[in-house]
Amino acid sequence: MMAKIVKGRAFKGVIKYILDKQKDTQVLDAEGLRVKSQSSVIRSFITQASMNTRVAKPVCHISLDFSAQDKDKMSNQLMVQIARDYMEQMGIKNTQYIIARHFDKKHPHIHLVYNRIGNDGKTITDSNDRIRSEKICKKLTEKYGLYFSSGKENVKEHRLREPDKTKYEIYHTLEALVPKCKNWKELVSELKKAGVETEFKYNGNSDEVQGIKFRKNDYRFNGSKIDRQFSYSKIDYQLNQNASSLIIQQNQSQQQTSNNAVGSTIEVVGSVLGGLLDIQPNNPYNEEEAEFQRQFRKKKKPIRRYGRQQ
Repeated sequence: MMAKIVKGRAFKGVIKYILDKQKDTQVLDAEGLRVKSQSSVIRSFITQASMNTRVAKPVCHISLDFSAQDKDKMSNQLMVQIARDYMEQMGIKNTQYIIARHFDKKHPHIHLVYNRIGNDGKTITDSNDRIRSEKICKKLTEKYGLYFSSGKENVKEHRLREPDKTKYEIYHTLEALVPKCKNWKELVSELKKAGVETEFKYNGNSDEVQGIKFRKNDYRFNGSKIDRQFSYSKIDYQLNQNASSLIIQQNQSQQQTSNNAVGSTIEVVGSVLGGLLDIQPNNPYNEEEAEFQRQFRKKKKPIRRYGRQQ
């Protein structure tokens, strides 16, 4: 989720834009406005803005853009809920606003226009609004389980010039190799094969690594400048995770092999013993043998001897 904030002097142009029928516009929500027509919406905004003529730019237009990855889940209801949540956290309260959805792009997005002159004639602050907006967007993206884009997937790389072109080449190389390597030696070797040189930054004269740089085509970039996930500490953590996962997989494989071997041994021993003792549950010989043993174990009745009585 991203927000683009634009402030202006006149409501007419922005209202005509967001209510343009050619964009398959849907008005999702409005507050404090007469929405009978475009002109009635514009007049409503202008009337309230006239309560405080000291504000040079009473118009605030915010585009809330969502990733195409979330297209299926972005219902009108959810988008309104997110927009209201956004306004609440931005301090956009007690004022007129209108929310409209456009369908002219691949990614879901809505347009929010609000009056910076509140219902009480006071100005709604815009202090550090872009910084606050960025933090709130990240927070809402996590809250609503939305796709978190790194921002690089939307870059038109074929239009890039140097040194950005090389930076993105290194980015894709690291993206492909870091998840596959188990240690730094392996990663450095694979990067070199791909034409990327690795440079470590040490703490003074010690062996403690403080940072990392990658070089290609005579351009050099800090790992964190390529992407935050490619700082030294984060790559090191990922490599350790890869190594641990491999050890676990190997142990599981060895355990499975051991279990299979034990199972095979038991089957062989059981087969041999079964052959020697002919122990089969439905074997007639066994039933006869058992009956024989029962008869054999019966106690014989004692023989009474009769003699002359003394």
